[in-house]
Amino acid sequence: MNRQPAQAGAFYPAHPGTLARTVEKLMDQKASKEKAIGIVAPHAGYVYSGRAAGAVYSRIILPGEVIVLGPNHTGMGEDVAVAGRGHWIMPNGDVKMGEELARKLLTGSSLIKEDSQAHLFEHSIEVQLPFLQFIRKDFCLVPVCISDYSLSTTQQLGRIIARAVKERGGNVLIIASSDMSHYVPAAVAEEKDRMAIEKILSLDPEGLLEVVRKENISMCGAGPVAAMLFAARELGGREAELVLYNTSGDVTGDYDQVVGYAGIIVH
Repeated sequence: MNRQPAQAGAFYPAHPGTLARTVEKLMDQKASKEKAIGIVAPHAGYVYSGRAAGAVYSRIILPGEVIVLGPNHTGMGEDVAVAGRGHWIMPNGDVKMGEELARKLLTGSSLIKEDSQAHLFEHSIEVQLPFLQFIRKDFCLVPVCISDYSLSTTQQLGRIIARAVKERGGNVLIIASSDMSHYVPAAVAEEKDRMAIEKILSLDPEGLLEVVRKENISMCGAGPVAAMLFAARELGGREAELVLYNTSGDVTGDYDQVVGYAGIIVH
């Protein structure tokens, strides 16, 4: 699979120089960096979610392999879809697939399918790549697109990922791509997102899925975040830190209908 950029010119600039300058402005060059087990990063257009994404990416040391878990917005493909071979073509260079790590996920369970269709037009993983490429050029990517957010699926996926990461010596970053509440008043978004963020900070994926369901929180990547948290617990995760939370209203000035964004690091 040599996947073409589906969202260049929409969610982020298509011109390589403009894209590089845009990401550079969103990154904090003076931030202290640390090794992380996983992160939560948003995936909207950079003008809206770029601050939160840049804040969290500025804080991490990026290893040579990255698993990015993203929600499936298009409805295409398998419930848990890995694109494990080839390259993702991006404006600032190709990103190589981590084929060996992908094989470990695929052989870990019949739950995960090798499927490129789910990834063809999906933006949630693609928009993470320019930030990763800004940090280092030589990383390998394993993209996992998820549409089944059940407790059993996310728990099993987390365990498979943790086992694969252990076999790779632990030198893998797990990224969960998610925005928070969608198109609600800012006060509602902040209240509901606080409930979800509290569960993430407590490393409580079961609680996260429950509060999202119970409170009807329109967090699009609850499944990817839960799977990352299940993996992080298996990998010895001890704590999580909220780096930045903001909403689209902080950009547009419209606080009647906002989308929330959170950048979170799991250690």
